[in-house]
Amino acid sequence: MLKNKTAIVTGSTSGIGLGIAQKLAEEGCNIVINGFGDKDAIEKERSSIEKNCGVKCIYLGADISKPTEVEKMIKDAGDVDILVNNAGIQFVAPIEDFPLEKWDAVISTNLSASFYTMKYALPGMKKRKSGRIINIASAHGLVASSGKAAYVAAKHGLVGLTKVVALEAANNGNITCNAICPGWVLTPLVEKQIKDNAAKEGKSEAEAKEEMLKEKQANFEFATPEQIAGLVVYLCGESAKSITGAALSIDNGWTCQ
Repeated sequence: MLKNKTAIVTGSTSGIGLGIAQKLAEEGCNIVINGFGDKDAIEKERSSIEKNCGVKCIYLGADISKPTEVEKMIKDAGDVDILVNNAGIQFVAPIEDFPLEKWDAVISTNLSASFYTMKYALPGMKKRKSGRIINIASAHGLVASSGKAAYVAAKHGLVGLTKVVALEAANNGNITCNAICPGWVLTPLVEKQIKDNAAKEGKSEAEAKEEMLKEKQANFEFATPEQIAGLVVYLCGESAKSITGAALSIDNGWTCQ
């Protein structure tokens, strides 16, 4: 369906982002992966995508918190048909104890970086009168949790930014901008949070995992990167051309309560 399109997926060296990159490649997209990690592990994933899907896959290691590096990444990628802003970091602490440098880091990676990528990718999409932008927000882009001031602020901001870009691109051909708002997804980021909670509360990781799910979600299950990737692919297709400015939940009932 997406043969010969070019997609950039930020934060795609593992977790949700890697799942999205793999699924887009299966649909025929040429892929730009981006993110941090072990050099050999990244090369293994890059070459695997290229070999298994028969597409071109390159790695651009731009630090997306730096606008000059983002601008270069967009330029080096060529014509960007699909932009998926997925990169994110987390830090948990009460607001009075929240380190200033952690606030800046979370806001920079989870919100400002998406502004930079859209700023530099959108002109090309407008010129070609075609494009898809998908921002991976969070259930925390719609509701809040204690201890997550920066993350909640950034994800709420990302949902709002999605709406602005959707409006600004609305009359420039077939361009859409949407946000996906996952609940708990068992990624390295969430696994670390489970381990931290278990250690803090003196519980097993299995108990901490169960408590995490029951606290928020009506359905006590994790979503999968593959499920999120499936929605990304749908939003990139012609059937979704009238969906723009939406914040779409994949949260097992979290935000409907």
